[in-house]
Amino acid sequence: MSSTAVVWFRQDLRLHDNKALAMALDAGDCVVPLFIWAPEEEASWEPGSASSWWLHHALADLQAQFKEHGVRLLLRQTSKGCSSADILKEVAKATKAETIYWNRRYEPAVIGRDTRIKASLQADGFQVTSANSGMLFEPHEIANKAGKPFRVFTPMWRHYSTLDVPEPIEVDLKQLQSRVRLPKGDKLNDFNLLPQIGWAGDFGEFWGKPTRASMLERLDGFIAKKAENYMPNRDFPEVDGTTRLSPFLHFGQIGPRELWARFASANNRSVAFDDGVMRQVIWREFAHHLLFHFPETTSEPLNPKFANFPWENTETFLRAWQKGETGYPIVDAGMRQLWQTGWMHNRVRMIVGSLLVKHLLQHWHEGARWFWDTLVDADLANNTMGWQWIGGCGADAAPYFRIFNPIAQGEKFDKTGAYVRRYVPELAKVPAKYIHQPWELGELELSGCGVVLGRDYPAPIIPHRDGREQALAAFKQMNEQT
Repeated sequence: MSSTAVVWFRQDLRLHDNKALAMALDAGDCVVPLFIWAPEEEASWEPGSASSWWLHHALADLQAQFKEHGVRLLLRQTSKGCSSADILKEVAKATKAETIYWNRRYEPAVIGRDTRIKASLQADGFQVTSANSGMLFEPHEIANKAGKPFRVFTPMWRHYSTLDVPEPIEVDLKQLQSRVRLPKGDKLNDFNLLPQIGWAGDFGEFWGKPTRASMLERLDGFIAKKAENYMPNRDFPEVDGTTRLSPFLHFGQIGPRELWARFASANNRSVAFDDGVMRQVIWREFAHHLLFHFPETTSEPLNPKFANFPWENTETFLRAWQKGETGYPIVDAGMRQLWQTGWMHNRVRMIVGSLLVKHLLQHWHEGARWFWDTLVDADLANNTMGWQWIGGCGADAAPYFRIFNPIAQGEKFDKTGAYVRRYVPELAKVPAKYIHQPWELGELELSGCGVVLGRDYPAPIIPHRDGREQALAAFKQMNEQT
């Protein structure tokens, strides 16, 4: 007679290519699938509002997938005096489970929490088995030729090209059975994951249903029709040329092994696989590699000399940036896209980040916190690395003195102004020649387009030249103090 095992789901919200689930089923265990909502255990990085919206729908989808197999996903949430460890023990005892499985996570606070939970469970006589289902290779498995962590991406990319990527894990879903009487659980709506304001109203229109089925449909369509043109299209925000799989990867609705295998088996794999999409997957691995080996980087710069950088704290600058009212159309379009959809095109993320930390000298922490709350794909490793990259203080970072010109970036990557017109509709009638610097059109001509600067659309929050000179002066000051 088979035993019973609890499988603790976290950021692996799928049945396929799920190693913890596969191991439980292979052991002949009757599975009790459990999800615990415990935001306070994420330390200072509790899930943001936008990603919580995504989590709600991903959990609803996972519930539906289990239901198709006649199994109920047990939902529980922590409370004062009741931790994840307490819930795991309670559920295991109630179902007479002897073993608890989970897939590992790599955020610093979660590693510490999981280590304590594992020791506590084992002390109470439970067997605990953890596995990897979120990475191609775990951070501790990868090192440079000196046996140390990689701090530059390209050598790590080359190293990965020499490795045999594991195949997706086979999960025998026929073995899923519902023979265990489950204790009472919570309802998904009890988690209060959906925003209390109408802010997320446009998310569904942009994303459709955040389900595994919709993700696979998008992925198959991308491979069939868009992968070949990924490289020429990926930098242009108005073109739907990227996979937009990041939130699905973050919440584990698909794993990197399955994604890799699907591209590897595609007929048109060459461009997108070797130099494009899969390079981005390794970039994600690089981010987790850095966070694992340098856990302090969520709050401290990897480059220690940036501890002396003369950041400023100007609330009016930060608020204008957050609201998409900087006077730079490509920046404002990006920030409004973020607010409306919970996502921003990667090229535009770099442009808006550069303006905040360089032109305006606002601390990269402020950008990281705003993205954390407003991105549906908010991921601690990616968010930390991205903001340290644009701030010039992280691994493989863009040099601080490399300052994006938001006008030139707009003219290069949104040539017709279509992206700006979509998200900054007050500039819809401005000719393409001037849409990225409408103040150059002239007051009379601009008024003919229905725009009065300072009334309908702001003048630049700081002239590009002044912002650039200010950033270079701050960088010089930091170097003189180091």
